[in-house]
Amino acid sequence: MGAASERLYAQDHSVKGKVIDETGQPVPGASITVKGTMQGTLSNVDGTYSLAASGQATLVFSFVGYLKEEIPVNNRTTVDITLQVDQKALEEVVVVGYGTQRKVETTGSIASVKASDLVQTPVANIAQGLQARVAGVQISQNSGSPGGNISVRIRGTNSINGSSEPLYVIDGIQISNGGGITDVSPLSTINPNDIESVEILKDASASAIYGARAANGVVLITTKRGKSGATRVTFDSYYGTQKINKKLDVLNASQFAQLENEVFKNTYYKDPASLGQGTDWQSLIFRKAPIQNHQLSINGGNEKTQLAMSLSFFDQQGTIISSDFKRYSYRLNLDHKLSNRIKIGTSILGSYSVSDGIQTGGENVGDGGAVLSSVLGAAIGAPPTLVPYRPDGTLFPFGEQGPQYREVTNPLGFAAVLNQRTIKRTLVNLYGEATLFKGLTYRASFNADQRGELYDFYSPRSIVNKSDLNDNSGSGSKSNSNYLALLHESILTYSTNLAKNHTLKATAVFGTQVEMANSNSINATGFPNDATQNEALQLALTRTVSSSRNSQRLDSYMARVNYGFKDKLFLDLTARIDGSSKFGANHKYGTFPAISAAYRIVEESFMKDISWISDLKLRASYGITGNAGGIDPYKSLSIVSASTPAANYDYNLNHTYVTGIAPTGIANPDLRWESSRQTNIGLDISLLNNRISLIADVYHKKTNDLLYVKTLPFSSGYANITGNFASLENKGLELAANARIANGAFKWDVSANTTINRNKVLNLDGGVTNERFVTTYTILKVGEPLGLFKTYVFDGVNQTGETILPGYDGRLGGQKVKDVTGDGQITAADQVIVGNPNPKFIYGFSTNMSFKGFDFGAFFSGTQGNDIYNASRLSFENPLGQRNMLAGVADRWSPTNPNNQYTSGFQGGRLPITNYVVEDGSYLRCKNVTLGYTLPRFKGIQAIRIYVSANNLFTITNYSGFDPEVNTYAGSNTVMGVDNFVYPQAKSFLGGIQVTF
Repeated sequence: MGAASERLYAQDHSVKGKVIDETGQPVPGASITVKGTMQGTLSNVDGTYSLAASGQATLVFSFVGYLKEEIPVNNRTTVDITLQVDQKALEEVVVVGYGTQRKVETTGSIASVKASDLVQTPVANIAQGLQARVAGVQISQNSGSPGGNISVRIRGTNSINGSSEPLYVIDGIQISNGGGITDVSPLSTINPNDIESVEILKDASASAIYGARAANGVVLITTKRGKSGATRVTFDSYYGTQKINKKLDVLNASQFAQLENEVFKNTYYKDPASLGQGTDWQSLIFRKAPIQNHQLSINGGNEKTQLAMSLSFFDQQGTIISSDFKRYSYRLNLDHKLSNRIKIGTSILGSYSVSDGIQTGGENVGDGGAVLSSVLGAAIGAPPTLVPYRPDGTLFPFGEQGPQYREVTNPLGFAAVLNQRTIKRTLVNLYGEATLFKGLTYRASFNADQRGELYDFYSPRSIVNKSDLNDNSGSGSKSNSNYLALLHESILTYSTNLAKNHTLKATAVFGTQVEMANSNSINATGFPNDATQNEALQLALTRTVSSSRNSQRLDSYMARVNYGFKDKLFLDLTARIDGSSKFGANHKYGTFPAISAAYRIVEESFMKDISWISDLKLRASYGITGNAGGIDPYKSLSIVSASTPAANYDYNLNHTYVTGIAPTGIANPDLRWESSRQTNIGLDISLLNNRISLIADVYHKKTNDLLYVKTLPFSSGYANITGNFASLENKGLELAANARIANGAFKWDVSANTTINRNKVLNLDGGVTNERFVTTYTILKVGEPLGLFKTYVFDGVNQTGETILPGYDGRLGGQKVKDVTGDGQITAADQVIVGNPNPKFIYGFSTNMSFKGFDFGAFFSGTQGNDIYNASRLSFENPLGQRNMLAGVADRWSPTNPNNQYTSGFQGGRLPITNYVVEDGSYLRCKNVTLGYTLPRFKGIQAIRIYVSANNLFTITNYSGFDPEVNTYAGSNTVMGVDNFVYPQAKSFLGGIQVTF
């Protein structure tokens, strides 16, 4: 620092004042800096500030939505200021594909979500924060496990065998979400607190710019970037506890013992009444679990260089034992002006996450599958007459406590299984931007998404019954997978004004992306002991090794033209060409055009006298987008595969074991992307000086060339072929409303949205098949929605003296099936559609209030009219012995108790597949309630806010299971609304603090 600078700072004195707006209300959080320096501060909650400055200095006041002001100090000690509204700033800017637009200019259906809304509830996943906040977007928490998977559907399910998940673009880096019920969501590796804003591109005109990856909608995510002005250091921390919302009522030990004696016609238990309640297995697997998050952020810079960085730690223990998720993450965003014409920058997001899982949500239904494949099922079915541990404290397998219980699993055994995923992920964006001449800019972007995953598994010998131990006992594996995506995009943007009232903006993009993946794994069985778990797989008797590698490339060319006239008429034209190595030889390139227009009626002269209407805009669009997500690399080619235990292609040649290779995939040179054609008409209305805003959209989307697995004749040598055979449609209505009820010292705003979507299958395989079963209770049917439940109809319990119809294996005291056709026998023709997992509508609403230093917020979400197939009841309301039952079975049928719902005990019995277990899945959930208080400013601290929050506080529903927000089959497009003991969501209570220095 030079001598002149030292003399200047030596003359500094304290300057204080107050920042207010044009109405006289204080402006908290306004930036006050000493011009030409990094010195600065922020205004307090009451608008006051204080900082050291020279008497000859100039103070710069700025705040979002207001004009920047420069005020000379002139040796004063008090400098007050009234900020003036920046009318241009009120024209909100939204992020669109490859650029930004004023909100007033948008012609497509685009929804924005603020960062503060995303993190209102403690979430591990970006998508969780979006739930119920945007019309037209249905987000389902497939699993409540820490870091668990989520399904996102924008304007309905758009595919059958392909992916229906949207494309996520994070600072220009494109990623996808997918996976099964027990997988860790890829979005969970990204810290939601690093997000600045989210824009959701819903219609084809908004998303067509992403071409073959846009049919399911696009979610644009922008992370927080540095801002010039005073450097802000923020520490954000919360800690809380979680617990389950409910437990299921089951038979106690006395009731269970009585049922066992009845089923087996034996006296296994000589005095059932003396056994009392017995072991509460649900209490042993559920726990109160902590959740915490801590983040340190730095944001600041000057006119040339802006920096934003953060470090964070997130730790969520599961409400089921042996499940947790930890994430360590960092972010670095840097922007620097080399000159007035050239700018460079980078965005780096990195994370290291560790997830310990426990098996829930098994897909085996109707018999013992739920007991053997899910810790929840095992806890419900565990006999309350048995105990968890031996006297020495080791796990006590049930088969050793009674030979009749060898097929029932001690639920604590699931907690002994190692099931861990460790994921390292780095997202990098490097860019350079140059202004070539007035109005024309060139931006070169280089992106990388690198992900490495290690999966550790070990099932110990100690959980196996001693009598069942053999050479295959104890199993373990290690799997490594690596993924790297490299993307370069060159973007030319030209904007100009034509004459006085015409604006023109043109964008051209070339992009090329390469994705590479490889994996290897070793599986082993037959360990001598559990000492090394899966860290010494070479000790096992049997080992198998597998490896794979694939790559794919996508080249893209895009152009877009935006035209505007007098802020009244807008026209957007977009076209994109995508060429993919995955497509068949006859369809390597696809074209995706879109057109949209908007007419701001409010700008017409006849509207000028209607002062209570602030804005009135009519929008219309049509476009074509693609979905290449369902095509795996090499799917269009002839494929051969090495033998697997299931395939059994191996041979014995001259007494030598030889691994076989066989054709497994038939070539399809016509294989191509799924194509969606979407029409959208929207209306935007703002009233009373923008205090009330209403948005309505009506859309129709038809998706053709859907990927479908078509059965081939045996003479072909192949079982099936994947091709573009099917089609379906989605049509619906979206409504969203926001209101600013009070805007003085007391502020109050509310918002609400609802979506009605109707889905219908138009074609399956060219008219050959009209209907087929996907599971024993779920169908695909032309002319009907996806995922319908089709079963026999439950007709009570067979009573004494009633005739049991032929074709049905009924019995006295067993479930009765309705003869729908009336032909006197039970056949497949008696199966009918009994339920629909698709909701009639979904909705969400929130309210936020603040007064002086206090703030309050509440947020609700819900669905209405959807059905759930509660498959777990097929196991736990079927009294066949060996396993415990749900409490209602205590009222089961007997000759002296002719109950018409619960069947009598019967060894080896099985409930028929009927609508007996179809339930209403509608619910209203209080997602979050938060109360906060911002303390008066302390010396050296700009702001301190403390808050308490309750999440998933209550749920109003008639559903009998753990959680109505459920789907055992995770992101499946064809099997939805099925509950076979999925990990339920937790209720949490937490307290937090936010400190800005």
